[in-house]
Parts: sequence; structure tokens; C-alpha cells
Amino acid sequence: MPIRTAAELGAAIRERRKRLGLDQAMLAQRIGASRQWIIGVERGHARAELGLVLRTLDALDLQLTVGAGAADIGHRVSAPHRVTGPDLDAIVAAARQR
Repeated sequence: MPIRTAAELGAAIRERRKRLGLDQAMLAQRIGASRQWIIGVERGHARAELGLVLRTLDALDLQLTVGAGAADIGHRVSAPHRVTGPDLDAIVAAARQR
């Protein structure tokens, strides 16, 4: 599923962290950030430092893929990393019901 907002990325990070049995402090220690930074990213803070976001994805064994949108499908740019893992549609739907 494409992630298009900081909130969607934060939800993916939170879901994966929980599935791995990590609390925010443990993840923060693994990536060299503060727990407050983890809280901010999971809440969709739009100005999170890219380097820390990438370290977070790596620590959670999530991958990131960069590609062209549907309008430019013939010219696809991709990287070896892809965001995979939780069903973000289900997470967003559950969050909207709360």
C-alpha cells in the first residue's frame, strides 16, 4: 500500500513496533533517538528527520520503495527498499472509528 502522509507512515511504524514487541523506549534506544521523537513520528509529525526515519524503518525491518505514480507507470523509479508490513487501510479505518 502506498504511504502518502506522515500520519500513514507513523501508523505503519507504530503497528510494526508493537508487532515486534518493542516499546517506544526500546525502539528509541535502538536508533539513537529519544522516546519523544518516536512519539512524534508515530503521531505523524511531518518534520521528522529523514535519517532517523530511515534508521527507524531499518530497525523495524520495514522497506521503502520509491516509484512513479500511476500516471507515469511506464517510467518507474525504484529502490531496493519497500514499506511492507501492517495493513494500513485497517489501521486507518480503526483509528477513524475511535
